[in-house]
Amino acid sequence: MRKLLLQLDSSRMPSVFDQVVAYDAGADAIMSYGGVTEGDVRDLIHGCIFTRAPKDLHNTAVWIGGNNMTAGEQLLAMAQDALFSPFCVSIMLDSNGSNTTAVAAVVKIEEALGDLRGKKILILAGTGPVGQRAAGLLAKDGADVTITSRKPEQGDKARQFIDARFNIEVKAVAMNDPARLPDLLDGVEILLNSGPAGVQMVPKSAWTAAKSLKIAVDLNAVPPLGIEGVEVNDAGVQRNGVLAFGAFGVGNFKTKLHKACVAKLFTKNDLVLDAEAIADVARTMVKQKPEPAKAR
Repeated sequence: MRKLLLQLDSSRMPSVFDQVVAYDAGADAIMSYGGVTEGDVRDLIHGCIFTRAPKDLHNTAVWIGGNNMTAGEQLLAMAQDALFSPFCVSIMLDSNGSNTTAVAAVVKIEEALGDLRGKKILILAGTGPVGQRAAGLLAKDGADVTITSRKPEQGDKARQFIDARFNIEVKAVAMNDPARLPDLLDGVEILLNSGPAGVQMVPKSAWTAAKSLKIAVDLNAVPPLGIEGVEVNDAGVQRNGVLAFGAFGVGNFKTKLHKACVAKLFTKNDLVLDAEAIADVARTMVKQKPEPAKAR
């Protein structure tokens, strides 16, 4: 029986990137819909679940994407509401690659440092979907997580969302002046930049002066890079005594994770792959390869 993937994209044009990865991950055919709204979801899902016997529904799966994670979360909620036993299919949410990118960064940090309990982490521009998910997952690991935002009210809103979504507590601070960086980096062991493309958030002089810093992760691939001195291809490179990960160093693992998750959708008919479940897949992948050197 053919493996069919229903692609629900909140953007007008369904993502070609997501389609290519899905084919590479084993999907036989992809039914793509763009500009999907909450009101569209029920009938599209029912079109999937009533055309095959329950015992065959693991061969049908749903992918939710688009450029807007908030819209994607709403589509996911509607899709779950449209399912009922035994008519269920597996679903994955990865709008704008936010879940797989955040998870890839988090698992790379876990892989390098091991136990994160009590570790002090600073996430720059942590109000976006990648920063929020990374913050939630790292806090669930027991880390002491702080996100930054240019506007205090925006940071506090993101903090409340993270706390509620992941049932943990993170801190939020305003950072609209680079002069604040030395104070914010005091005692920080892990620095993660999830800021906008082409914006330098941290000059090299700031992070190299942070004596406590062990890991620096920059998810910006567009020059100027977010953390000066961290290169896009860095995948655990020692730079000034700090283990560095660049956007492609994380992104290569993110793509492998993306494929692994799509393949997993076709193993059962009751999976919901959101941030936590995607992180479980990533951790399994890491356990299956040789253990890397730990950060000093």
